[in-house]
Amino acid sequence: MRKHNFAFIDIETTGLNLEKNEVIEIGCVLATPLLEVIEEFELKIKPEHIENADPVALKVNHYNEKDWENSYGLEEAMKIFSEKVKDCIMVGHNVAFDAGFLEYAFNKMKIMNTMHYHKLDTVSIAWAKLHREPDLDHFSLRELCERFDIKNERAHSALPDVRATYLLYKKMMAL
Repeated sequence: MRKHNFAFIDIETTGLNLEKNEVIEIGCVLATPLLEVIEEFELKIKPEHIENADPVALKVNHYNEKDWENSYGLEEAMKIFSEKVKDCIMVGHNVAFDAGFLEYAFNKMKIMNTMHYHKLDTVSIAWAKLHREPDLDHFSLRELCERFDIKNERAHSALPDVRATYLLYKKMMAL
């Protein structure tokens, strides 16, 4: 039996450029190797340079100043995150995007990324398992949630998206 827990992770950012834009939200579902949920958490992170944000990104991920009033600074958020995900295998939908922004934030804050070096991508898993399905055009989280009857009431918010990713992973592993 594998000993590493899983950290299902989704982030929201102020845009797509990791050098210019910032992580403003991290959602995480920690699960055992048997996919039993250990903990769920969400970290809202106060942007330092909101002036660099892409207005479209802010609209998509529901950013508004009021909801981020009591949010963490990046350094504190990354320390909390690092402690919680220690030795976990990161799982995400399009995991390279999230991993890139997180690695950039870890480096910027000079905090060690404590996650295991392996990563799993639900897009890749979906493609491997479903690419012959004639009625599946895209492997977006929205389309895959529809296919597997997973409700995601607040898409593009970190915790709801990561809960959907966790359920998607479970359903794909059962195929």
